[in-house]
Amino acid sequence: MAKIIVVTSGKGGVGKTTTSAAFATGLALRGHQTVVIDFDVGLRNLDLVMGCERRVVYDFVNVINGEGNLNQALIKDKRVESLFILPASQTRDKEALSMKGVARVLEALKKRFEYIICDSPAGIEHGAIMAMYFSDEALIVTNPEVSSVRDSDRIIGMLSSKTRRAVQNMSPVKEHLLITRYIPKRVNSGEMLSVDDVKEILAIPLLGVIPESQSVLQASNAGVPVTLDKNSDAGQSYLDVVARFLGEEPPSREKKGFFTRLFGN
Repeated sequence: MAKIIVVTSGKGGVGKTTTSAAFATGLALRGHQTVVIDFDVGLRNLDLVMGCERRVVYDFVNVINGEGNLNQALIKDKRVESLFILPASQTRDKEALSMKGVARVLEALKKRFEYIICDSPAGIEHGAIMAMYFSDEALIVTNPEVSSVRDSDRIIGMLSSKTRRAVQNMSPVKEHLLITRYIPKRVNSGEMLSVDDVKEILAIPLLGVIPESQSVLQASNAGVPVTLDKNSDAGQSYLDVVARFLGEEPPSREKKGFFTRLFGN
């Protein structure tokens, strides 16, 4: 059965789009039919991170409005066989995402894909609500900073009250915590919250910790998901996140300090 997974946070700039691209690519690398959707109508960054911006002809809103079909709008990744991208519109308003239209597109995608990754805009406005409403699971992305964690706590409240599962009294959205841009030295000096601090505040299961890495910016600028960079600590950490999500133990890697203590690898 297909799963709809929203990648969300309260605060902008925490790495949602990077995570959406990396996580979707990691699932596809494992052979799972995966599509990642950009819900950030009007801004549209996912296609840049995925390196397919020049191939966008039809978009998510075109499909909702019947101006194009899914086959026309879906972009097949050139590097990973089972990965597809559904880009957002750059010229429409977020209100163009109607509940019925989004539901119709997702139902069509569920017939073709195992995993549907929804890259949410930041905050709690219309596009973010649309991205989380139909979700089965959620990756809550946060930086180890007070403002980011506080805003993520608000998102957790939305997931428990504003989603289809909450409205229809179904089992709740399964929540996963992902901490990004983690710098152990800044944690030790008191400039950042520790992983235990974040876990205590948000009280949801930790799926992984992604270290601050220059390779993330380099990958984004090159239009390559960081999980395809075999020399990137962040890319390898995202692959570990995918393994844990799939219920597996990540492969042994050379990790130092905090990451060794945290995950035992």
